Amino acid sequence: MDFLKPESVLDLQNIRDALVHWALVNMEKIHSQIRRYESPDEVPFFPKEILEPLLPSINYPKILTSYSDEVNINDEIKQVYIEHIVPLVSAGEGEQQENLGSCTTCDIDNLQALSRRIHFGKFVAEAKFQNERAKYTKLIQDKDIKGIEDAITNSAVEAKILERLIEKTKAYGTDPTLKWSQNQQNKLDPEYLAKIYKDWVIPLTKKVEVDYLLRRLEEE
Repeated sequence: MDFLKPESVLDLQNIRDALVHWALVNMEKIHSQIRRYESPDEVPFFPKEILEPLLPSINYPKILTSYSDEVNINDEIKQVYIEHIVPLVSAGEGEQQENLGSCTTCDIDNLQALSRRIHFGKFVAEAKFQNERAKYTKLIQDKDIKGIEDAITNSAVEAKILERLIEKTKAYGTDPTLKWSQNQQNKLDPEYLAKIYKDWVIPLTKKVEVDYLLRRLEEE
């Protein structure tokens, strides 16, 4: 916790970033002991730091490949979250040091949710490969990254996701008692959430899918 010592304090943002890192490492150590990261849909940010589970293992159905755990872009997710998403939605200059603890818990919840959502692309990629095995086999053999990206992209579905996100933010991000008020305010600008998905969540999910598919023939 040296980053909290007065001589180490540079600014509030540096403290917050270091605190998130420290808290996330230690939380993952605890969660790993209760077998969180044995679940195939959970990907740790610090895989070298996690500990052996204290609980007996669960025999999950084998859906993904043996290398699936190596498809891990959490470093990139964390960087995008800190450098782009937080500045987009945070209060900025309005933040106060006494909120560091509660902000850190929210940051960790957000990072873990983003990681799970984005890495679920491995399951999507596996399903697409199984449904069109010959097509993807040819693309993988040719190392045709652009072809794989085109094959996994469904622009109509992506547009629907963004549209649904905006409507959900309007519905759930507003105080219901102010629904008909002339001064109605959302907790988050719906366009910001759509931007987060369009600029980062969807592209990162596609990256996971491509990374997974490029190695898919290793299992054949």
